[in-house]
Amino acid sequence: MHEDKFHDECAVVGVYGHPEAAKLTYLGLYALQHRGQESTGIVASDGQHIHAEVGMGRVNDFFTERRLTHLPGHLAIGHNRYSTTGSSVLRNAQPLLVDYARGSLAIAHNGNLVNAQRLRAELEVRGSIFRSTTDTEVVLHLVAQSRADDVLDSIVEALQQVRGAYSLVMMNRTELFAARDPHGFRPLCLGQLGDGYVLASETCALDLIEATYLRDVAPGELLRISAAGLQSYFPLPPAPSTQCIFELIYFARPDSDIFGHNVYLIRKALGRQLAREAPVAADVVIPVPDSGLPAALGYAEEAGIPFDTGLIRNHYVGRTFIEPQQSIRHFGVKIKLNAIKRFLEGKRVVVVDDSIVRGTTSKKLVHMIRQAGAKEVHLRISSPPITHPCLYGIDTPTRTELIAANHTVDEMRDYIEADSLAYLSHAGMMRVVHAQDQSYCSACFTGQYPIEGPWQDNLIQLSLFDKQRR
Repeated sequence: MHEDKFHDECAVVGVYGHPEAAKLTYLGLYALQHRGQESTGIVASDGQHIHAEVGMGRVNDFFTERRLTHLPGHLAIGHNRYSTTGSSVLRNAQPLLVDYARGSLAIAHNGNLVNAQRLRAELEVRGSIFRSTTDTEVVLHLVAQSRADDVLDSIVEALQQVRGAYSLVMMNRTELFAARDPHGFRPLCLGQLGDGYVLASETCALDLIEATYLRDVAPGELLRISAAGLQSYFPLPPAPSTQCIFELIYFARPDSDIFGHNVYLIRKALGRQLAREAPVAADVVIPVPDSGLPAALGYAEEAGIPFDTGLIRNHYVGRTFIEPQQSIRHFGVKIKLNAIKRFLEGKRVVVVDDSIVRGTTSKKLVHMIRQAGAKEVHLRISSPPITHPCLYGIDTPTRTELIAANHTVDEMRDYIEADSLAYLSHAGMMRVVHAQDQSYCSACFTGQYPIEGPWQDNLIQLSLFDKQRR
């Protein structure tokens, strides 16, 4: 079953100054598995030699004790990548590692470079040969072609040429680098462990390895971590802050702190705001597990309606399963979720989820709850209607596939066959995340893209160059 959700592309981790840097990176990637399940990889250095272990699959499937012993050293970076159509192949797995005139260089990247296709074409004219179809490799070629004497200056030159969303970590034999785009689309945090440093997409990775959270890497900031310590630079022109609002709504783990907020508390507050905007008489509030849980709790508390489970999730569903030849209605949803019939029977039920993308899963869930005997089913969504695809590093359908882009709320309610359907307002969402203090990218709800370009005409994600979305 293709889960009817947006999906983040990847996670990054970096460790400097710890004798088991690769194992800590492995644990960090384990904590960030939700951000990518297609491929995983770690590059490590002992100061003299760089070693890499990169492959397909999830962290605990690919990394064995034997593979980790092949990654000695005090310095490492790691990456998880999300699986989508088009390029589920090893050559696109990260970190990418290359040898060039100044030695070895590895990179792991979360985001999407909106001018990468043009830069790649220019680099190929100058003789560059690409081994992957990811936009990430463009950065490596730009660094390699720089004539700057110092690798830091080469990285600055590369970043000055790219546009779009990026939170990335890079390393050579002796140094760790980290950078976040001037708009700050994707999260990246800095922690400390003993005398060393840790970088990660989310703070939950720091928690697992008991590193102390220091701060977020600031938008437009470039960090260099070496024997000389931690050095911070701001080599790029400042830009308006446009942090991805969907990180707080769905992508990040609830126990993470990003953009100055605790994710769980924000999601619960979104549910509270939704209850104020869209109340309904009901007997019970249930979440769509697991992503709808915090918002459902907030909704129930604000509305004064009992909260309960209602739907049970099978946590042991793999990436693929064999469907029976005799068709079973709603098979894809039923293998992941099942309704508790004796509990739901005769009740007026509020079902809370974080978002609706295509609407197919919501329709099947409502049918399942009705089949369990619910008297009424009211669907509440703790974000506004999604009307546009993301262009900054998130795997999303085209606009023609987004149900809210092509139908009114009443039409969607009829399609889903709910008794009522209501979304959180855009203003209400921004009030919850204190938008007066920080600005967020909410283009998926408004179509107002903060970085413009010719790629916007097609409104699809152009992070790859093989004419297939990843």
